[in-house]
Amino acid sequence: MSIAEDVNRAITDAMKAKDQNRLVPLRMLKAALMNREVERGRAPDDNEARQVVAGLVKQRRDSIDQFLKGGRKDLADRETAEIAILEAYLPPAVDAAELERDVDAAIASTGATSARDMGKVMKAVMAGLAGKTVDGKAVNEIVRRKLGG
Repeated sequence: MSIAEDVNRAITDAMKAKDQNRLVPLRMLKAALMNREVERGRAPDDNEARQVVAGLVKQRRDSIDQFLKGGRKDLADRETAEIAILEAYLPPAVDAAELERDVDAAIASTGATSARDMGKVMKAVMAGLAGKTVDGKAVNEIVRRKLGG
């Protein structure tokens, strides 16, 4: 079953259960998937659908930062709950140890020696982790720390 079909089934279940907290992010995901379908002129495959979900999760994380800066913990909590629902449609996140190993391997393969080489290393790490759930901000911090930037 594709991600879009799974989302449709989850929306139906949430409607039957009258679970608004689950229904809202699922409808938002369905709308984003439909927008991607209109952009491409065809239904998104599962990889494209995962990219859409990852984008929505990233938006939620950015919103949480802004809400916490603005003193709106209630809205940040709501966004956190939405992230939990959306992440069910993503593969498990890469653990910190694997991330460290991938960054070390990318630094070695690119021959990076300073913070000026950060772009090359980031590109290599992200290419190696394609298809996995990775927080780019975490990768950036590890690369910066290892390159002394």
